[in-house]
Amino acid sequence: MLIENRRPYEELSPSIDMRTDTGVVRISNCLLDHKVLLAVSGGIAAVESVKLARELRRHGASVTAIMSKSAEKVISPLAISWGSSSEVLTEWSPEMSQLGSFDCVILAPATRNTISKHIHGIIDSPLMMALSVSRGNGTPMLFVPSMHDDLFHDPVTKELLGSLESSGASVFTEDSSEGRKKQPDAISIVAIASNLVNSSMDGRRRVAITLGSNRARIDSIRAIQNTSTGATGWGIAEHLFRMGHDVICVAGETSASPSFPLPKTVEDSDPDVMLANCIDLAKSETPPEVWIHAAAVLDYIPDSEEGKRSSEAGEWELRLSPGKKHIGELTGIAGDSYRIAFKLGVGNSAEGLIESSNQLIERYGVNAVIANTLDEDGASTASGHVLVLPDGSSKALDDTISLCEAIEGLISS
Repeated sequence: MLIENRRPYEELSPSIDMRTDTGVVRISNCLLDHKVLLAVSGGIAAVESVKLARELRRHGASVTAIMSKSAEKVISPLAISWGSSSEVLTEWSPEMSQLGSFDCVILAPATRNTISKHIHGIIDSPLMMALSVSRGNGTPMLFVPSMHDDLFHDPVTKELLGSLESSGASVFTEDSSEGRKKQPDAISIVAIASNLVNSSMDGRRRVAITLGSNRARIDSIRAIQNTSTGATGWGIAEHLFRMGHDVICVAGETSASPSFPLPKTVEDSDPDVMLANCIDLAKSETPPEVWIHAAAVLDYIPDSEEGKRSSEAGEWELRLSPGKKHIGELTGIAGDSYRIAFKLGVGNSAEGLIESSNQLIERYGVNAVIANTLDEDGASTASGHVLVLPDGSSKALDDTISLCEAIEGLISS
């Protein structure tokens, strides 16, 4: 599988003692209890290995690092040990720790020389033995090539990468920059690795999530739109992708950005176009099994004037007409998919928010509602989100990770 990368997240409470020099802050449990072998070969991108090791640990992974002799000329084992919070394997030893049981192997950077030796079964170091054993026992493997463009486009390199994919490994590359295939950032690599590891779990779904706000024109340069940064929607999409789900984002106007490029995203803030994109997706050959409606859809659509209205024209009365309810429009099209709606209130009490959520469940037959409220000035309150289910039960979700984990639990059961 060839993966190309075409790009802050909310911190959890520390899971590792932050008083120690190697401590990190846990930001998700997506790799919790997973053992990852981080293999570092001798490209200059080896200097990024410390960031990569720490990013793996931020998602709960237990990291074992192994280095080639060439890599030791670029970065010291001490630095990698600090990043991984473990001893680094560099020499042959009686324990043969590189033959241990791992849930994933990441070779980053993956030099042309190391790839070539791996394809042809050469075992001249503990690192090469670890790669060969992992291929033999079917461990998920992610290769991250980093090299000059002329070397990357050498037909021999293409053949080698094709052989990797044929053997079941995944290859992850970035777009070329400054004449090189540079190593993607650590967040993106770990997201791909997480998806690779978790995609074999039971209950993985094809998930469509709408996010961001709608924007409707009132003339050629002016528009009205809802208040939504898209941050919550991106956060949910990222978490579900890391957990191995097949995620499709239908995004509107956003001021927030995902922390890594999600591979399947359709963007258009016009409410009618967003709805059309959702309908096309629902009617596709592989429709979503889950819909998460997190977008702030315009409830009222303005009449639009052609061209630009002159600033000298005086008062301007706008006529607003009720917009289409996207959840309602999709109710008869989405089939028996699992659907989660978002409900935003302003100045609502907790009881009022739950009551309006229950009305939404009854009206559209959705399987769950995530509700939250703003104060009268439109600012977020400290109460967080509330999960409301058709059986009348509700649960407070205090932060983004509890929100993401609750959603993942619902759609995977």
